[in-house]
Amino acid sequence: MPADLAVIGLGHLGIPLARWATAAGIRTVGYDPDPRAAHDLRAGRLPAGSGEGLLSAAELRRMASQGFRITADPAELGRVRTAVICAPTPRGDDRRLDLSAVGEAARTLAARLRPHTTVLLESTVYPGTTEEFLRPLLEEGSGLRAGRDFHLAYSPCRHDPGNRAHGPANTPKVIGGLTPACTEAAAAFYGRFTEKVVRARGTREAETVKVLETNYRHVNIALVNEMAVYCHDLGVDVWDVVRCAETKPFGFQSFRPGPGVGGHGVPVDHGHMADPQRGLGIPLRMVELAQQVNGRMPGYVTRRCTALLNEYGKSARGAHVLLLGVGYKADVADAEGSPAREIASRLIELGARLSYHDPYVTRWRVLGREVERADSVYEAAADADLTVLLQPHRTYDLQGLSVKAQLLLDTRGAGPAGTAHRL
Repeated sequence: MPADLAVIGLGHLGIPLARWATAAGIRTVGYDPDPRAAHDLRAGRLPAGSGEGLLSAAELRRMASQGFRITADPAELGRVRTAVICAPTPRGDDRRLDLSAVGEAARTLAARLRPHTTVLLESTVYPGTTEEFLRPLLEEGSGLRAGRDFHLAYSPCRHDPGNRAHGPANTPKVIGGLTPACTEAAAAFYGRFTEKVVRARGTREAETVKVLETNYRHVNIALVNEMAVYCHDLGVDVWDVVRCAETKPFGFQSFRPGPGVGGHGVPVDHGHMADPQRGLGIPLRMVELAQQVNGRMPGYVTRRCTALLNEYGKSARGAHVLLLGVGYKADVADAEGSPAREIASRLIELGARLSYHDPYVTRWRVLGREVERADSVYEAAADADLTVLLQPHRTYDLQGLSVKAQLLLDTRGAGPAGTAHRL
């Protein structure tokens, strides 16, 4: 049976979108160009880094029972009314966004694109990408014209893995079309599973919304991370400072310090904006500085680890250090950009004996070697010379951990005050 929607790219963007659309009764097909990956998904095996760590094989089967299909056959893309490109755009070695997967998805779709189809892009991209990069590929490959023969729009993804308060229904969806008609076509689609649609003036404005939202997060995390280091040097409890400050009903939004910043929402700094296709080199100085501050946090956490061990008469060399939570945020399996990897690397280089526990990550490699995974978090904490809480997963009993652990460093301020050393 033909589908209403094709989701192109079944990673951390595509899988959640397919889930929401299917739950809303939209007949959805998920396309992955790799037949092996498509086979694994049909068997209920999610690709590494696909998102929540909470989407089980049983949930994939439930999606299938609701009409969701997974395919590696590009012919399926010519039988839908709406196609959403959710291809990954990772950073290259030069720190610029790699648009090659978006380009591949566009060329595959263009060869089968039919008139009146609505094409949407959700990948993180440069402002201008939809119109200047995606549009020519679609038009050249299909012989159709965007805005006349098919609709084209951009919508920044606002998926927040593990967030139980805000999901697709109650999170407003920003859209910006190539033309007003394109915007309305996109609004009609997203309105099927989102309570509120916010119309941007165009594709560039919608793309730049993603830049602002991501940079806002990184800049404010950098500020509070600097405050954490400052407060530690003063002997001040930064967590109490934040707790009190967040009672201000205006002019302040609370952020929490931590061991670093990870995830797929990478900040758009000078290197990102230097898009070789557009010749841009727009400096965003505040973002560059935030990157420097957040990039120093794994090293700072490592120094705190060695200082604590020294304080209790132990050396980092030969010490058993247990890391708790190696994903980029609590209650997710995704370790994309997680500061845990750099912290682990630094500890290993100092000679520490490392192990980890994470209820969602069953295997973890650092510096090319497998890190030992603890079976019982409490027994491992009792055995380790130092336990470092990196992500406060809901399954962790922090009060119990503080009792069991010989020495506990809480980098998230998640446990009760006075039960552990805090960042």
